[in-house]
Amino acid sequence: MTTGFFSHPDCLLHEMGEWHPECPARLQAIEDQLIASRIDALFERDESAPLADEAALLRVHTQAHIDFVRKTSPIEGYAAIDPDTSMNPHTWQAALRAAGVAMAATDAVIAGRYENAFCSIRPPGHHAEPDRAMGFCFFNNIAVAVRHALEVHGLSRVAVIDFDVHHGNGTEAAFVGESRVLMCSFFQHPFYPFSGADEVRPNMVNIPLAARTKGMDVREAIDLLWLPRLHAFKPEMIFISAGFDAHREDDLGNMGLVEDDFAWITDQLRMIAERYAKGRIVSCLEGGYNLSALGRSVVAHLRALADL
Repeated sequence: MTTGFFSHPDCLLHEMGEWHPECPARLQAIEDQLIASRIDALFERDESAPLADEAALLRVHTQAHIDFVRKTSPIEGYAAIDPDTSMNPHTWQAALRAAGVAMAATDAVIAGRYENAFCSIRPPGHHAEPDRAMGFCFFNNIAVAVRHALEVHGLSRVAVIDFDVHHGNGTEAAFVGESRVLMCSFFQHPFYPFSGADEVRPNMVNIPLAARTKGMDVREAIDLLWLPRLHAFKPEMIFISAGFDAHREDDLGNMGLVEDDFAWITDQLRMIAERYAKGRIVSCLEGGYNLSALGRSVVAHLRALADL
């Protein structure tokens, strides 16, 4: 199985201060673990993605939101969006590039260059709502890529999977009520951003989980709740918001997953994609802040994507 590895140097330029867990070292930790695991040469790398243009962003975000992020971009120092989210002079370009990478991977997978792809990108995106940046996120990378698949490539059934420890409120806001999209997620609850657990939406399969939930319980919930809906939906492509902060070593969450759990989840999604979607998956990095656990988890995720 051919798996593309998409990234760009611009994604290293955004940073929010030495204290901040969403840091450039996250991408380097992934690279280090790929080398240590001796699988780095097994993936074809692509760092040629263009910046996302305004038309692509407007499929998800309001003009006012795009203008706000652009206007907030500082010439020097930092500009705060919220207490946890700020911009440096390179953030605007990094955010455009991250969304552009997600679209480039989508193009490559749909064109058949790869069966699936992983996007090692930052800033992350799944908390970015159509009209608001929040939670380390400025533009919703996965939502921009999904809209690209729907509107540019003409797909009619797309599944979005989010296994970050935090609910993907921005992605849900982008697709709630969209019959062409089925979104399946699990997340720690109650926990930031304190959403996703109350209202039942027809195209949303949300699984709120208590703190300290371990991998076998997550697997059972996926088996009972995600997989039947995915089989019934028969997606033509799968997009993954791949957050690894549900790992038991990650201090920004309080769940109990390990690398094997992320590999098992990915295996299930790969089998769904092989059955209904010609194997087509695009996975985009979201959370994961313990650098060692992040790197190991991404390696497990990539091994499962590539069926190694």
